[in-house]
Amino acid sequence: MSNTSNFYQNSIFWVELDKIKPNPFQPRREFDEDALRALADSIKQYGVLQALVVTRKEFERDDGLGVEYELIAGERRLRAAKIAGLSQVPVIIRTGEGNENADDLMKLELAIIENVQREDLNPVERARAFKKLTEKFGFKHHQVAQKIGKSRVYVSNSLRILDLPEDMLNALSEGKINEGHTRPLLMLIERPEEQKVLFKDIILYKMNVRDAEQAARKIAIERVRKFDSHLDPEICSLEEKFTESLGTRVKIEKKEKGGKLMIDFFSNDDLVDILNMLKNNSQEQIASNQEIEKQEVSLDDRTPEEIKKEEDIPIDEDLYSIKNFSL
Repeated sequence: MSNTSNFYQNSIFWVELDKIKPNPFQPRREFDEDALRALADSIKQYGVLQALVVTRKEFERDDGLGVEYELIAGERRLRAAKIAGLSQVPVIIRTGEGNENADDLMKLELAIIENVQREDLNPVERARAFKKLTEKFGFKHHQVAQKIGKSRVYVSNSLRILDLPEDMLNALSEGKINEGHTRPLLMLIERPEEQKVLFKDIILYKMNVRDAEQAARKIAIERVRKFDSHLDPEICSLEEKFTESLGTRVKIEKKEKGGKLMIDFFSNDDLVDILNMLKNNSQEQIASNQEIEKQEVSLDDRTPEEIKKEEDIPIDEDLYSIKNFSL
């Protein structure tokens, strides 16, 4: 890195507000006006306590050399500073690697990281930002996760949200539904009519996430029963029993030899719950078998007189001895 770059990276400058252009890669689109006014009041009293991050670009003009800046991080502070009537703000100037694609990537990365760390993005903004990283810059899900300090599953689940129709994404952005509601809606992604009905019910009846998931599972099971009625009745019965026992959709795919048992889940917590249920059922079965064995042993320990007294039937002493000996 050159001395000039080091100079910029480690210094804070005061720049006129009208020279700072917005970040074209800013993932955040929704800004709470009340929160901006509150921040503006704070800035009037204490000033801008944290410098904005910008890039610097020189260009030629008729009267000489001109300079402009493009915002990377600090959109809320910039907007609030304008409301507060400031003419200048403190900035840190970041320099790229000399090519346009690298500079664009830096702008997007820093904007996403700042917003994710502050939890300022709504789920749709966050998902679209991740999508831009994967599509425009070719990042894999685990690479995005590393950059923002989250898990790969977190990134993948965020991106899945974008499979929902636009009206549902708008409702999510506006807070009419929450991120948890997207799971049951995504369960019905291949059944748009049922998905639309569930979406309206969530809003109309103010359904919580658990109720919405139960409704989605019920719709999915009924749909399977309706269109897969040609399946082996025994397989259908087993599927229903598995579903009732595990509390999630279970499908059995029978093949010529063996087959597959497919269990739907929506989170790591779901997997843990299913595992615990299987363990509990296994322990109950073991306890039941042990109780049966105890009962059988106690029957064998009865004397001929006790059996005769309890059952009031003739006892063949020799036959009983042979049976008892063989056990």
